[in-house]
Formats: sequence, C-alpha cells, structure tokens
Amino acid sequence: MCKTIHQKVKFKASPKTIYQFIADSKNVTSLTGETAIISKRIGGTFSTMSGKVSGIIVDLEPSKRIVQAWRRSDFPEGIFSMATFTFKETTEGGTELKLTHRGVPKELIPDIEEGWRRNYWEMIRNAVRTLPNNPKQTKS
Repeated sequence: MCKTIHQKVKFKASPKTIYQFIADSKNVTSLTGETAIISKRIGGTFSTMSGKVSGIIVDLEPSKRIVQAWRRSDFPEGIFSMATFTFKETTEGGTELKLTHRGVPKELIPDIEEGWRRNYWEMIRNAVRTLPNNPKQTKS
C-alpha cells in the first residue's frame, strides 16, 4: 500500500534560488554531501544521494515546478513514486515550496518524510543563510 507525503516549507530566498537547490546537480551535491546527477530536460534522468534515489524528470518549469518519477533503492522492484515541487514567491520576497510526494510505500513514509526535512529543507535553510543579502530565515 502506498501513501502521499505533503510538506510545505518557507525560505527567505527567491524561487529561482530555491529551485536551483533542488534541480542543479552541483548544488544538490554540495547541499547533501552526496553525489547528484540531475538532467535539465524533461525525459532526462536524475540520481541523488550517491545513487540511493533515482528517476526521471517528468515536467520542469524553471523556478515554478519540478515533477519527478522518483524511487529509492529500497523501494519494491518496479515501484516509482511521483514527487512534485511547486515554488511560489511570498509577499516578503521569499519562497513557499510545496512538496507532494505520491505513491510512497507505506512502511517508508516516516523515513522519507524525515529525509526531506533533514537532507533538503534544513540544508537549504543553512545554505540560504550564507548567501549575500539573505537575512536569517523564518521557520515553517
């Protein structure tokens, strides 16, 4: 049985900046400390966390949306989930990121939810703090 993860996070950086922290191989590698190879085209492949996560880019709209057919190496054979990231500029000039991750095997939900928080959202917050002209950000 599969479930859906919903997470909403706010950052004090532009949608373009936050998009790059998820869509750019070099930024993701730097952020997570693990190798990431991410195509910049629809139909291209991606691999993150040194190959523990892989899939196909289903849709891209730079600074607005990423859709990935996504699987972790411990998913049952042939099972992919769908991870959709949407980026919306806030009235304060930051970004509200919404993650909808559908089709995650039920028994892996807690670990994957925590992985998004620990490996991405916290790391992006830390990285944004070091960018020029970006004040300390708020919690989501």
